[in-house]
Amino acid sequence: MARYRNPVLPGFHPDPSVCRVGGDYYAVSSSFEYFPGIPIFHSRDLVNWRQIGHCLTRPSQLPLAGARASGGVWAPTLRHHDGTFYMTTTNTSSGGNFIVTAESAEGPWSEPVLVAQPGIDPSLFFDEDGSVYYTTSHDGAYQSRINPKSGELLCEPKVIWAGTGGQYPEGPHLYRRDGWYYLLLSEGGTEYGHMITMARSKSPWGPFEPCDRNPLLSHRSHRSPIQGLGHADLVDTPDGHWFAVALGFRPNGYPPCYHLGRETFLVPVRWAEDGFPIFGDRGRLQLEEETPLQLEPLPEPAPRDDFNSGTLAVSWNQLRNPEPELYSLSERPGFLRLRGSAAGLDDVAATAWVGQRQRHFAVQVATRLEFRPQKDAEEAGIVVRMNEQHHYEIFVTLRSGVPSVVLRRRIGSLRAEVATHVLPPNETDCLLAVEADQDTYRFRYGTAADDLRLLGEGETRYLSTEVAGGFTGVYFAMYASGNGAPCSEPADFDWFEYRPL
Repeated sequence: MARYRNPVLPGFHPDPSVCRVGGDYYAVSSSFEYFPGIPIFHSRDLVNWRQIGHCLTRPSQLPLAGARASGGVWAPTLRHHDGTFYMTTTNTSSGGNFIVTAESAEGPWSEPVLVAQPGIDPSLFFDEDGSVYYTTSHDGAYQSRINPKSGELLCEPKVIWAGTGGQYPEGPHLYRRDGWYYLLLSEGGTEYGHMITMARSKSPWGPFEPCDRNPLLSHRSHRSPIQGLGHADLVDTPDGHWFAVALGFRPNGYPPCYHLGRETFLVPVRWAEDGFPIFGDRGRLQLEEETPLQLEPLPEPAPRDDFNSGTLAVSWNQLRNPEPELYSLSERPGFLRLRGSAAGLDDVAATAWVGQRQRHFAVQVATRLEFRPQKDAEEAGIVVRMNEQHHYEIFVTLRSGVPSVVLRRRIGSLRAEVATHVLPPNETDCLLAVEADQDTYRFRYGTAADDLRLLGEGETRYLSTEVAGGFTGVYFAMYASGNGAPCSEPADFDWFEYRPL
């Protein structure tokens, strides 16, 4: 059998959902306050995934004004039925639960159809008799029948199973197999006590009989490099094998903490004689697992984006709904131009900001920046962001009217410029770089890639979930800001490189 490495979607890709169409698999994950929303991936083997777009690409689908860190859209479910893709999720900042549809997974996806059912983590199940069940997390698995085209509830929702007693029973998914309805739940909260439980019934309304082996997947109180396993979704293969995607995280240090966010892991599944599934090795998962599927490796993505296309690649995100006048790939061909607004990195606003997830512990990111600040408040550079209160940035600015490169750290209420270097006038166009390992970010600057000088460092721990809170992971981003007033001049980024070490 072939072997594969977990996670299969590294970096901030939580709350995964998966569906199969013939021999093709599609997956989505949460995106919170980032735009476009709900990244969607394609695979032929469940291991090697390629991002093909986003489900929510228009502000009319995804209003994010005022969405704070870890607000926005949570926990999608992806399903395919009768030639149509359905994606349902919750905009926790505006509008609640909704469904969008598409004939092709690449889109375009429809405008949202609202579903007036309380709860989060919505899921769709299309039954054999034509009934469509909508299940949310609301004091347990909370379910109704709906018209998926209009969002109309066809009956009053009710709790069909509250789980086994763990806190925050959520992430419900309903399946049918061999005449039984199976209900999957996540319990314990998306933390170190996270776990997957399951019950079954002859009716989609219950009563549901829990499995005697619950929890079916959990690493709570288990010494493993993978923690927080939960929020799973099942999928079968054309030849009868079963797998689940689940979120988990990889902590480091002591006390343990994680900064890459909750990632997507692939779990082998088999069905036992008692009629319930066995996840992994008796409910445990390894960083390396076996698969009976023939693997189809994908080409490694190019490490450098030269911004020669007229649109941003699908790996890029922006903060909240972007203001079009702050970004351009056409004003200066071959450059990403950012026009810094009054909004800064500490503000809940649509900042001039373009970023991508940190997907590896050991990585170097770099960019070449051309920027002519006219005031001390104007800045442009690279930010390592967890949220508005936890970020590190290296940037070009003026200090007392003198061109300088500065390293600043924001950790909660503590905000300080920890290193400054005066730039000669002819070096305001410079390279900025961040090198990372599991414990440390190192910030460098210079005029040549082989002569980058160290400006300072910052610990990864202070950008971790345990310190910063929330549900997201670290992003590397290019940004510009006038910190109270628009920048006098644009910031031009010639290229951006993401290179695993």
